[in-house]
Amino acid sequence: MYTDVRPLGGLLMKPTRYTFLFNFTLTFTLLAGAAGLMFSQSGQPAQDKQPEQKQKGFGKQKAPERPGSVEKITVHGKSLEGNLEGDSPDRDVYVYLPVSYSKSRNRRYPVVYFLHGYGIGAQAYMNLLWASDAADKTAAAGTSKEMIVVFPDSFTVYNGSMYSNSPTTGNWETFITEDLINYIDSHYRTIASRESRGLAGHSMGGYGTLRIAMKYPEVYAAIYPMSSCCLMNNQFTARGGAPPAGKGKGDGKAFVPPDAPKGGDGKAKGGRGGGTTFALAAAWSPNPKNPPQYFDLPTKDGQVVPEIAAKWIANSPLAMVDQYSSNLKKYKAFMMDVGLQDGLMASNKEMDESLTRLGVPHTYETYEGDHTNHVKDRWELKVLPFFSNNLSFTPSKKK
Repeated sequence: MYTDVRPLGGLLMKPTRYTFLFNFTLTFTLLAGAAGLMFSQSGQPAQDKQPEQKQKGFGKQKAPERPGSVEKITVHGKSLEGNLEGDSPDRDVYVYLPVSYSKSRNRRYPVVYFLHGYGIGAQAYMNLLWASDAADKTAAAGTSKEMIVVFPDSFTVYNGSMYSNSPTTGNWETFITEDLINYIDSHYRTIASRESRGLAGHSMGGYGTLRIAMKYPEVYAAIYPMSSCCLMNNQFTARGGAPPAGKGKGDGKAFVPPDAPKGGDGKAKGGRGGGTTFALAAAWSPNPKNPPQYFDLPTKDGQVVPEIAAKWIANSPLAMVDQYSSNLKKYKAFMMDVGLQDGLMASNKEMDESLTRLGVPHTYETYEGDHTNHVKDRWELKVLPFFSNNLSFTPSKKK
């Protein structure tokens, strides 16, 4: 049930058709993934009356046999105050509480934080995962232990925050690692320690999981990025963020997102628009001196702008991994996966190879499936048991 609780990089090359293919194919992958979440299991579009969250995903959750509860709360993000794109710093957050939470008043629980993907919000992902049902089911079957699971909503003006720190979007890294955790630990019976805290996410959320994990190993003990996008954001090639050429409809010309305006300034109408290009620019190439959008684009007049494109590459996990490999070695457990038919499979395989080269302990799995069709199964059969096996369920004794 739902309870509404209110508070409580690369060398410069001559631009080729791949320069423009990048924007099209990345948008195609992320929006196709989001579209996959917009349909119910019967194949019919799920309905959603919330204007800021386009769809609810795989319909309503069925009533589990051992119902835990899901609370919808609002968490104020001090780190998000004053963001230039005007998103509210007050964020919806969904908190799954296991069935014993209301009964065992002195019991504390480890926490898993899940970061959703691009184009839809946290509630849609909860419905995709059948989150509370899966958690109840696996706990009842003994395949995982009872945990609190937290789903923050990072849907923004441009449909996704990229979980990055930026004056334009606000400091989402800091919101996830500080504001959100401090709130959850102070309002719920958590085991408030690194050893009892995990981070996972899918697609854009997989990117966010890797990005945050590289920088904050003192916060989490285990991580599980799923089908991560945006691992190499190179405007000079089509590497890392997109499916292979031919998967989408494109002729190599500069891609104009379908919801982007036709005007010369590229301003998003109605506070929306721009596709993934605007979302990535707001996160990775912010410019407070460039109103009204407050970001710079990596291409201009069909040509790559090298100094801006370099910022996008610098925010690519495949470019960051060497620098942060020592941090990634600090995790107790690190697992990642991707479907063999996912357009992002090649870049995820490249990440696995980089981690292996650098000696970072991790597990990498592939499975028969595309970007979305087995996410629910992976959540139930892999992600929840993974955290159950690798987080501490015993509060540390106070000294």
